[in-house]
Amino acid sequence: MKLTPNMLHIVEEFEPIPTSVELRRIDPSLNMRRFYRMSLQPDLFGGVDVVREWGWLGWRGKFLIQRHSCEDEAVSSMLALETAKRRRGCRSAG
Repeated sequence: MKLTPNMLHIVEEFEPIPTSVELRRIDPSLNMRRFYRMSLQPDLFGGVDVVREWGWLGWRGKFLIQRHSCEDEAVSSMLALETAKRRRGCRSAG
């Protein structure tokens, strides 16, 4: 069965929203062993935060919390950050 554009819209509605992303960039020639994590966390005021952590593998990383008023903004922000990191050479961990 071939999917039509109307059917693709229905399939996209049921795709799960990513709640976390874990990326790594390992390049021995540059002595680079980095990680980058992001997750969506609800806050106490009805918004959603994008919690970011990054650093060297095996070490505690740095944290940054970005506050968003709704889940759609937070998901869009997280996916844009993931795209940017993948363009710079990060790959999925595991």
